[in-house]
Amino acid sequence: MSDEHNGDKKQYFFDKPRHVRIVIRILVAACVATFGADFFLHRHVNHHWESMLGFYALFGFGAYALLVLVAEGLRFLVQKRDGFYDD
Repeated sequence: MSDEHNGDKKQYFFDKPRHVRIVIRILVAACVATFGADFFLHRHVNHHWESMLGFYALFGFGAYALLVLVAEGLRFLVQKRDGFYDD
């Protein structure tokens, strides 16, 4: 008998808010550590803007934000009308 029939619902890792908080804290710590490494590591840069403090963090955030905006725009080009597969 499946779990749905006897009332038990399977618990996944991210169903518990505690686990979500732990993962978010780990990601924030990784971001802070990466940004903090800019103070101590010498980079061999090809362009002067790469030597800016936090350049790669800002570049990565901007690239990801642009990706999300482009994906939202593409959604309108490729989406099907409601009931397309019902015909």
